[in-house]
Amino acid sequence: MPILPHALRIGAALSFLFAASFAHAMPDAAEWAKIVEAAKKEGKVVVYSGYVSPNTHKAIGDAFEKEYGIKVEYFMARGGELRERVRIEQSTNRFLADVSHNALTQTSGENRIENSLVPHGGLPDMKRLKPDFAARADDTVVPIFTINYGFLVNTNLVKPGDEPKGWRDLLDPKWKDKILSDDPRASGGGRVMFHMTYDKWGAEFHEKLAAQNLVFVRDYNEATRRVARGEYPIYIPLILGDYAKIKPLPVKYVIPEEGATYGSYGVAIFRNAPHPNAARVFANFYFSDTAQAVYANDGHGIVISDLEEKLNPEAAALANVKPLVPEDFTRIQVMFDRAKAIYK
Repeated sequence: MPILPHALRIGAALSFLFAASFAHAMPDAAEWAKIVEAAKKEGKVVVYSGYVSPNTHKAIGDAFEKEYGIKVEYFMARGGELRERVRIEQSTNRFLADVSHNALTQTSGENRIENSLVPHGGLPDMKRLKPDFAARADDTVVPIFTINYGFLVNTNLVKPGDEPKGWRDLLDPKWKDKILSDDPRASGGGRVMFHMTYDKWGAEFHEKLAAQNLVFVRDYNEATRRVARGEYPIYIPLILGDYAKIKPLPVKYVIPEEGATYGSYGVAIFRNAPHPNAARVFANFYFSDTAQAVYANDGHGIVISDLEEKLNPEAAALANVKPLVPEDFTRIQVMFDRAKAIYK
């Protein structure tokens, strides 16, 4: 037997463990056909999403309806608002939602605290997951895409040779008072950026970054417009998927050479879902070529391993950016407190 490189051995081991963990739960072809038929009779699926992205939602929903004849309805709101809405529905027995489409940080908290999710019962196309995403999946929540973050620079204000190539380039004194940043003291890309770069380089990095006098914002769209207008030469962290909206303007994105910060989104099924079969079929649809290509073409990271050759080169590159560090959901409040202590 050939000896596999270390990384491949780990990937193979994770894939084996993933397959072994869910093999007992996976429906066979005949069972899944019955679930699909029942889903078509239900005729509708209601999705609660913390990701306010009409582009990807509509494209995926339309494709699902075309394939299965099942209508998809979305309700989109921030994570905290969704949790309160679900809490009220569950406590008053007024069940409206079928599928949770939300950040893993929110989904894991939802399940752990409110017990509002149920096991998905096995989704056949989960077998397509890349090993690192398979390792994060369980019988309730499964990753479906990632929001990847980089830098946005104004090409009129920053010469090609001067643009920051990585996170530590932001510490150069020439960028003092010139960096617009999502607020790391609140939920969102700034929080993710702080947490991951802190895990990578510790407090010293952020103490030096704080000395650059970052200007904080909490509106992604307004931040990108301000850089495009030339108010600031740099914005961090840019949702790479948002670049397509401003591509004609004098801006460009930079993928940090050390790795991108990112946040994973997952799919789960709500307890007492009114359309439980349609919920399972729709959850499984997220692992299809169709849905994953929608995410990739919108600049997001994807979770399946056999789609790259079907994408255009830029989409393939954005779909598979190098991560800075692994995600960690265990110290979110700790990191909020540290960000508030450093960025006063």
